[in-house]
Amino acid sequence: MIIDVLRGLAIAMMFHYHFSFDLNHFGFIVEDFYRDPFWLYYRSLIVSLFLGLVGVSLSLATRNGFKPKPYFRRLGMLVGFAALVSIGSYIQFADRFIFFGILHFIAVASVLGLIFVRFYWTNFILGATLVILGNVFQHPSFNHPLLQWLGMMTHKPFTEDYVPLLPWFGVVLLGIFIGKLVFEKHPQAWLLNWRSTDPLSRTLSFAGKHSLIIYMLHQPVFMSLLYLLSLNLA
Repeated sequence: MIIDVLRGLAIAMMFHYHFSFDLNHFGFIVEDFYRDPFWLYYRSLIVSLFLGLVGVSLSLATRNGFKPKPYFRRLGMLVGFAALVSIGSYIQFADRFIFFGILHFIAVASVLGLIFVRFYWTNFILGATLVILGNVFQHPSFNHPLLQWLGMMTHKPFTEDYVPLLPWFGVVLLGIFIGKLVFEKHPQAWLLNWRSTDPLSRTLSFAGKHSLIIYMLHQPVFMSLLYLLSLNLA
């Protein structure tokens, strides 16, 4: 399905970003991932694609009614993997550990999104509003550790991955709107019937279907290989 291919494309872009980040971490290249506009905008593009597809997928998964078994199975995996990411990042980065990264966000957004899958234009209006609000409004109150997951802080928290509720839940709502627009309200036959046939599309589709497992495995593999390489070059 086209959604799997697009998710696979996001996976490929994430591979490039994370492998470059790891090369920088081990000193093979020198890049500023925290201030360089290229890497900041590139990361935002990747996250936007992932989270927009979360909304589209949520819309598709519920268009014929809510299916509890697959929903709670995936939600349980998200929660479990998010906990592993927090634990693993704490071991590796200590005080820069990931307390609300992309998996934490997707788990929360998957629950909140169920409230909005019934809506159409409301999701477009509210989604755009949340994106704008999350990007232009800041207040010191949100700097409190217990509120940092909401966003709207006056500074980025000291963490390796941060995907706050605002503005990113707005992107999920826009994804729900797009899902309904493309697949329900004005369905396009070529999109509904499209299937991946060429090797590249089939590879991307496979990656998209197994994105959660791939997300969990790719960084340990990258880090291990580069660590071994750094030892051999030392």
